[in-house]
Amino acid sequence: MITSETSNNEYYQQVWRNCLRVIKDNTPASSFRTWFEPIVPLKLVNNVLTIEVPTSFFYEYLEEHFIDLLSKTLRKELGQEAQLEYSIRLVEGGSTVTYPHQSRPDLKNKTVPFPNHIEKGSIANPFVIPGLKQLQIDPQLNPDYHFDNFIEGECNRLARTAGLTIAANPGKTAFNPLFIYGNSGLGKTHLAQAIGIKVKELHPEKIVLYVNANRFQTQYMDAVNIKNKYADFLHFYQMIDVLILDDVHEFAGKEGTQNAFFHIFNHLHQSGKQLILTSDKPPVELAGLEQRLLSRFKWGLSAELFVPDYETRKAILHDKIYNDGLELSENIVEYIAGKISTNIRELEGALVSLLAQATLNKKAITLELAETMTDKLVNNNQRELSINEIQKAVCSYFSLTPESLLSKVRKREIVQARQIAMYLSRSMTKASLSSIGSQIGGKDHATVLHSYKTVCDLMSTDKHFKQHVLAIEKKLKSTI
Repeated sequence: MITSETSNNEYYQQVWRNCLRVIKDNTPASSFRTWFEPIVPLKLVNNVLTIEVPTSFFYEYLEEHFIDLLSKTLRKELGQEAQLEYSIRLVEGGSTVTYPHQSRPDLKNKTVPFPNHIEKGSIANPFVIPGLKQLQIDPQLNPDYHFDNFIEGECNRLARTAGLTIAANPGKTAFNPLFIYGNSGLGKTHLAQAIGIKVKELHPEKIVLYVNANRFQTQYMDAVNIKNKYADFLHFYQMIDVLILDDVHEFAGKEGTQNAFFHIFNHLHQSGKQLILTSDKPPVELAGLEQRLLSRFKWGLSAELFVPDYETRKAILHDKIYNDGLELSENIVEYIAGKISTNIRELEGALVSLLAQATLNKKAITLELAETMTDKLVNNNQRELSINEIQKAVCSYFSLTPESLLSKVRKREIVQARQIAMYLSRSMTKASLSSIGSQIGGKDHATVLHSYKTVCDLMSTDKHFKQHVLAIEKKLKSTI
């Protein structure tokens, strides 16, 4: 038993080397490289071994995942009275700040106090993202994506209002995380970045960062392939006050990336920092993501962006015309808004194409030119049906009123018509299951999925039923 601080450095280093040999045999090679190779033994006093770890997150991870192994290994070397002390060393410009944290290996759930605040200047080698300056982080926000040109409508009111609320008080509202989802081209990225820009306006001291899932994945891979960089990668993201992660659905099947983001999410959320996520589907429909992540995505608010209605499309065109300094007659605006209804990106693209044609060919922007241009775009990008159109077609075919279709009436013919409407909505639109359900009688995604499967089964066994469904489908296709 060691009763006083040993003067023999080799002794405590040998104790730690012996521990590492056992740990290495009982952990995956990648985990050993990431979590144990960076540890430096500092001293051994009265059976208390002090080890140095790079960050507080590093300590937390060891306590959560490897405390049992550390406990058994250290007891084997030093006996049942063995204890472990962590020293968290933050280095900047040669100066050292050390926070001691003592934990008994046999007390896995022991709570150890940490400093509430670490000065920015004491952060050790934060993971440097290309394009970002150390400690003076460029938020990577597009200045064109602000709230002033994000036109409000029924299609986005909930998400937009939540975004403004978050910007006023990031991390302190019930909308954490804010999960924005919807089809491509409806403004998810625009809204997410608008929130970030507003936060910087109202709270310039906040660290805001926008990153898409692909870039995050690349950073993660770079970090795990460079010795001792994974902890720096995690530590860097823990500095962020408002993290905007775009296209989170692209994490599907990437277990390592998901695990890293899980720990980042936990740290930020528990620290009162704001998370904003975007996806093409709601959490309940995301495949290939761990359940523990999906459950956290549901903690705050999930807000869907819908296809804009006619009046909102007109307002979007008017805003773009005004900001670009253009002059366009109202009948041309109405024609474009009525002809292109799929998404905002195509709507704005039509306006740009029209302007380009008029400029290059030195022609006036006329309704005839607008018709020619939009006809080409619509032919190349077939118009998407709306759920409302599908409901009307089903009601017309079965001689039902829209009110009866949306009611809670359980008559067989109404239930069947409702199921067909849900089936066609899933087959002929890109709308999510939850979106379809909310627009057809206020049902949930499980009801929509059940209806879809029921109609599929009936079509495979009942020829007459199949003919009804195909007849409605044919009529709908003739309108697009």
